[in-house]
Amino acid sequence: MQYTMKGILMMLAFVAYGFVAGAQDAAVKNGIKMYRYKKYKSAQAALAPLADKDPLANYYLGLIYIETGNLAQASAAFAKFPEDLANISGTARVAFAKKDVAGGNKIAKDLAARAKKKDWMPQKYAADAIAYTDGGDYNQAAAWYKDVLEKNKAGDNTDNYIGLGDVMRKIPGGGGEAMNNYEMVTDKDKSNSLGFSRIGDLWYEARNYQSALDNYARAKDADNTNPLPYKALADAYSRSGKYKLALQNLEEYLSHSDNTPDDQLEYARALYQAQSYCDAAKLAEKLIGSQTDPTRLTELTGILGFSQANCGDSTAAVNNLRKYFAMQDPKKVLPGAYIEYGKLYLKLGLLDSAGFYYSKGINGDTARNKTDVYREVAEAFKSKKEYCKSAEWYTNLVKANPEAQAADYVWRVIMFYYCKDLGNAMTAANDFEAKHGANQPSAYYWQGRVAAAIDSEATTGLAIPFYTKWLDKVGGSNYEKKNDVKGAYEYMLYNYFNAKDKENIKLYKEKILGIDPNSKVVKEIEALERQTSSQRPAPQK
Repeated sequence: MQYTMKGILMMLAFVAYGFVAGAQDAAVKNGIKMYRYKKYKSAQAALAPLADKDPLANYYLGLIYIETGNLAQASAAFAKFPEDLANISGTARVAFAKKDVAGGNKIAKDLAARAKKKDWMPQKYAADAIAYTDGGDYNQAAAWYKDVLEKNKAGDNTDNYIGLGDVMRKIPGGGGEAMNNYEMVTDKDKSNSLGFSRIGDLWYEARNYQSALDNYARAKDADNTNPLPYKALADAYSRSGKYKLALQNLEEYLSHSDNTPDDQLEYARALYQAQSYCDAAKLAEKLIGSQTDPTRLTELTGILGFSQANCGDSTAAVNNLRKYFAMQDPKKVLPGAYIEYGKLYLKLGLLDSAGFYYSKGINGDTARNKTDVYREVAEAFKSKKEYCKSAEWYTNLVKANPEAQAADYVWRVIMFYYCKDLGNAMTAANDFEAKHGANQPSAYYWQGRVAAAIDSEATTGLAIPFYTKWLDKVGGSNYEKKNDVKGAYEYMLYNYFNAKDKENIKLYKEKILGIDPNSKVVKEIEALERQTSSQRPAPQK
């Protein structure tokens, strides 16, 4: 077979055109994939060079403009191809984004009306316009998708099943049907990462967190370049309080996403929540320098200040938190923020300011159970040896939650005891015994110890009944805390000495010596006994 030079050139030109067209088609597909993965910056870079000549590339570029809030650019883009079905659909999306629901519905219905018997694309784009915006007729969109699936039985319906699933999620009670449509995709294609991500979202919304996590993991395995499951996992772990895992997944997300300013703000939040305070402070300080949005600037200032407070830079923290509270709407300041601010002042030794902000945080907390917050405050004052303040907060705790743990009751007693407020210490000890005495012998011990402090001259025997009950419960001299037992015995010995009860003097001297053969208290009592004996008048002859 012979070829002319002209034929060879024509053949080469055809092959070259095929390569160019194939490369362009691949670039569009990649841009669409990036759009669906919400990598808008990457998608725009892929699609913008092709948009003037390729209607589909132009359509997705317009969608990117909508997602990034550039409605004027989106409208101008869709106007380039006024007869293209996809771009007509885009104009409906712009109308919905502008809250022109009537206009959006009309464009979508007119578009769907173009469909013929086997021509399903107008209905598909009309349904998309409603499914991915707010305010449209979701039931109508679902009906159009179902017509599309019926007409396109033999074709690839991946996008149509996902679209129907997405619109069903907006219809009350439509979650089950949404799940069925997503599973139609993943059952046929185990590599469809987007389908597994959607299933994970559905389970998460249903609060079936384990199933959500399982499907997000499948989405990652299906395509590890898809950032969406990493972000979803980060959100799920964050909401469940697993901040370290949230941070790990967010860092994976950042490695696959476009790392936008929104992503960086989310990263600063995650670092703070995961208690990576020094890293959070560095990032927040960096982001503040280029921030112009007042809301974000306020949040970043708060993250910076609270992170510095926990990273050891207390002075800078106070300065930045003053700015934060001045910038933030008081209605948006969470009670916990005031409590954290109180902690900072406590660290600086400014106890009045600490107490003020702790109280402000507590009073603003509408949660039913404030036990953990009260305990945190009480422990903070305890760590600073501010025992009276600590005792007040433990009192607040047990009054707010009478079912508080035994440790809270006993620390309340101890703080009043160390504060030398023996009257309130005795009240606290009695409350401890009434609430936990059946299971906590230490309640009787603390009743005895406080009573012994009140009876400091050991003349009334006030503590003897409490100590006796405690010793009976713990096994007396066999109890492992020998110093506690010895202290109780010593108090009793002094009382019996003062009462001149020789039998009990002898008994408790022996008990004490059984624990401490070199007891100073016993030696002191014996010295007093000798002194008393020597002062007795001589017998008369």
